[in-house]
Amino acid sequence: MNISAVNPAMPPTTLSVKSRHVAVIGAGAAGLVAARELRREGHSVVVFERGHEVGGTWVYTPQVEPDPLGLDPNRTIIHSSLYSSLRTNLPREAMGYMDFPFVTRPGENRDPRRYPGHREVLLYLKDFAREFGVEEMVRFETDVIKVGIFGDGKWKVRSKKSSFNDNNEIISKSNAEFDDEIYDAVVVCNGHYTEPRIADIPGINLWPGKQMHSHNYRIPEPFRDQVVIVIGSSASAVDICRDIAPVAKEVHVASRSVADETYMKQPGYDNLWLHSMLDHAHEDGMVVFRNGKTVLADLIMHCTGYKYHFPFLDTKGIVTVDDNRLGPLYKHVFPPALAPYLSFIGIPWKIVPFPLFEFQSKWIAGILSGRITLPSQKEMMEDIQAFYSALEDSSIPKRYTHCIGQSQVEYNNWLATQCGCQGVEKWREAMYSMASENRRLLPEMYRDEWDDHHLVSEAYEDFIKYPSASNL
Repeated sequence: MNISAVNPAMPPTTLSVKSRHVAVIGAGAAGLVAARELRREGHSVVVFERGHEVGGTWVYTPQVEPDPLGLDPNRTIIHSSLYSSLRTNLPREAMGYMDFPFVTRPGENRDPRRYPGHREVLLYLKDFAREFGVEEMVRFETDVIKVGIFGDGKWKVRSKKSSFNDNNEIISKSNAEFDDEIYDAVVVCNGHYTEPRIADIPGINLWPGKQMHSHNYRIPEPFRDQVVIVIGSSASAVDICRDIAPVAKEVHVASRSVADETYMKQPGYDNLWLHSMLDHAHEDGMVVFRNGKTVLADLIMHCTGYKYHFPFLDTKGIVTVDDNRLGPLYKHVFPPALAPYLSFIGIPWKIVPFPLFEFQSKWIAGILSGRITLPSQKEMMEDIQAFYSALEDSSIPKRYTHCIGQSQVEYNNWLATQCGCQGVEKWREAMYSMASENRRLLPEMYRDEWDDHHLVSEAYEDFIKYPSASNL
């Protein structure tokens, strides 16, 4: 995606700065930095969070949903998709917000590893919220029921208090009164790791085994002595198949991204195989892979990603989700017909998330204040159509619209130019590239063995200038 070729960068303007009343939906990693940047820009901010703490998807719970596939629209929703053993697949130096380094911090319960467990990420987000006074802007245990167009560019946000049952699952108080408020702008930061995507397997409706989505995976013990098929080739599939293998009878990984004849035992395991994708399933319990192999399986685990889902958002059809393309969105953020008063943070994937959220937040905050200008609605739509055409010409499926992968540095630097701020540091760019290659070459050991010590040193030299890293 050549961003600069489609729309040249526009430097910040010197227009008079305006203060807006802004609602931020969600207090996860995106919502926290959005709130900080909006307030820095002079806006008044209310963050709506249905949970009782900040952190969003990084708040681990052992609870799972009653529908293991997540297909029942009336199920009790569990927001987090974390499994107990999860460690980051990015080094902490590259992962953190740019001016709040993700360094090792003192404390009995802190995780000093370079690729820490999920609790350390949550503690980092809580540190961030505390450092910048974000928590005072958050309304906890508040469920957003509807966000709708009010008129004159304003938005009505309907919310009500939520509570928790005995299993610590979030439930809405049925007798709670709705609270309707009017905002100048809404920034949507509700994440996209809650509504599962499921693989389409011919014959699966007659297959007698169990199925679940990785959203509801927590620990390996329930899979002891079972034959498990894991569908997927991204981070969760790579982790979960190895988490289950020590207790399962057999684990077979089905991947769309390998050749149809693929059949390989994975090094270091006697019971873990990589296959090509499933071809079909039989009512006798057998599943058939495209490589011709058949397996009598107990369970199929769908590590197949998530859908963008905004059940509270009513844009009167202006913004839609079509085959996981949320649009139309200018630069993955603004729907042109509703810009700048509706925006989304965190839609791109295969990214280093926290810095990208930070750049998007700075851009939105500056545009809402009038310090930065957007192109006209017509120009934004032309940009979007050019982007869609480029994807189509490259035979990139619609569902990969927001997968920006290797172009994320260019994207972040484009946003930085709009905002008049520093772009991605060279060490961070190089560290991400080296970490990705190390993960590909050493899937078992990359979190504990690496060879980019020079980049770590460069990062820590850079961190010294930030007050939050004064303990280094």
